[in-house]
Amino acid sequence: MSLGVGLIGLGMAAKPHMLALRDLEAIGAVSIIGGYSPSADRRCAFAAQWNAPIFKRQDALLNHPDLGLVLVLTPPGTHLPIAEAVAAAGRHMIVEKPLEISARRGEALAVVAEAAGVLCGVCLQHRFRPAALRLKQALDVGEIGRVLSASASIRWWRDAAYFAEPGRGTLARDGGGVLLTQAIHTLDLLLHLAGPHRSVAAFAMTSPLRTIDTEDVVAAAIQFESGAIGALDATTVARPGYPERIEIAGTEGSALLEGSRLTLHGRDGPETVGAALAGGSGADPMAFDHGPHRALLEEMALAIAQERRPINDARSAIPVQRLIEDLLADAERPA
Repeated sequence: MSLGVGLIGLGMAAKPHMLALRDLEAIGAVSIIGGYSPSADRRCAFAAQWNAPIFKRQDALLNHPDLGLVLVLTPPGTHLPIAEAVAAAGRHMIVEKPLEISARRGEALAVVAEAAGVLCGVCLQHRFRPAALRLKQALDVGEIGRVLSASASIRWWRDAAYFAEPGRGTLARDGGGVLLTQAIHTLDLLLHLAGPHRSVAAFAMTSPLRTIDTEDVVAAAIQFESGAIGALDATTVARPGYPERIEIAGTEGSALLEGSRLTLHGRDGPETVGAALAGGSGADPMAFDHGPHRALLEEMALAIAQERRPINDARSAIPVQRLIEDLLADAERPA
């Protein structure tokens, strides 16, 4: 029997999820129950674009008898109360990144799901890119030895049209700037690969390019619990936008993950995985392949069927929020 899936939040984030759901629906893995937004305009646009059912009330969607999984695709600060409603209805869920606007609220969200006995995943789909999966495998079996250095560079561009949406880039709506909203995918993957951080030294600023109350330029040094060290460079002012990079050097080799392409120099010689660079780094934030979203949804469906936590369980997304909070706290310390 296919897994019934519904969406709460029908804005920009809905597109890759719907493309992935259509793929899975075609093979009988899922059935799309429909979508809900408090905005009538967004409901109408969603119905027209996807020829999918819509619900005028959130509880009407949550009470649908065939609903098994809910995708929470709303702004970050709304995730916790929506998750409470989803959990109360006994439905499993995937929450868009970030899990919430703070690590504390993210932990509360995870507790809500656990107390209700429902599974909760988070949409950090970069973990599911084939190149990232291969690099994770290589690190787990020691193909480049012990990690000594692990760094990330996210030099993206967001134009005026992106920030024209009311509240975009503000603490009130998004909870943070480039770290929490854009770089979080790469930072999460960095920790997924290199392990949790121990300490940071950071600088952050807001450029004069847009009127926001969050950071859009960050530079930092990171020390990991393993003893490895690395550098972070994150911004949305690098026009026209470049593929994000993760660079790892170990005692027996190195790896460069640039977008969705991996160049690995391990004990067995050089290897390349992935021919194309990922999109989404420029003015169009949704210009990327939906394959990783499909893989993430497949993993969640399998976890539900096997009654186990998904790889991208909510608690696995809390370390990156702690890293972001530590970076911003250090950047605010007086010189």
